[in-house]
Amino acid sequence: MNYYYSTILNNITFQQAIAKITEELQKEGFGILTEIDLKTTLKKKLDVDFYNYKILGACNAPFAYKALKAEDKIGTMLPCNVIVQEKETGIIEVSAVNPIVSMQAIVNESLVPIALEIGDKLKKVIDAL
Repeated sequence: MNYYYSTILNNITFQQAIAKITEELQKEGFGILTEIDLKTTLKKKLDVDFYNYKILGACNAPFAYKALKAEDKIGTMLPCNVIVQEKETGIIEVSAVNPIVSMQAIVNESLVPIALEIGDKLKKVIDAL
């Protein structure tokens, strides 16, 4: 089982892809808490050129709350990361964490249904792109 869900978008700009993934995440109850621009960060910190690569920290608050009530250290795995990368102009790869795989390290059976439902939602988002 892969630790991520992924799809490729063609003939779209990087910013259009960000807008599209944000819209699809909102349809499934996710908001974007963080946005990390690795291209800009790597240029600033290391003076290296890198392709367009953003990490979106997506959160579905009701499910995050359920998970936190079940396991107070689960915050180390929140939010759900979605990456958007453009290695070639006009070809955008969007990948989202598979929470079912990432939560296998936690021994807490009450997290399983939460991870399954969030996994289904994130897979739905990726498939909708």
